[in-house]
Amino acid sequence: MPEHHFWLADDPFNRLKPLSPNKVRGVPRVDDRKVISGIIHVIRYGLM
Repeated sequence: MPEHHFWLADDPFNRLKPLSPNKVRGVPRVDDRKVISGIIHVIRYGLM
């Protein structure tokens, strides 16, 4: 398993932030940066 982790930098995250939902419904939200970084990490490196 890779030891490196992807973390989205400030500039790209600030460009994506207006696209994220801003209303709370149901389950409390987690950090958007963490979710987007995880998605990019899986796309880039796969699940293993």
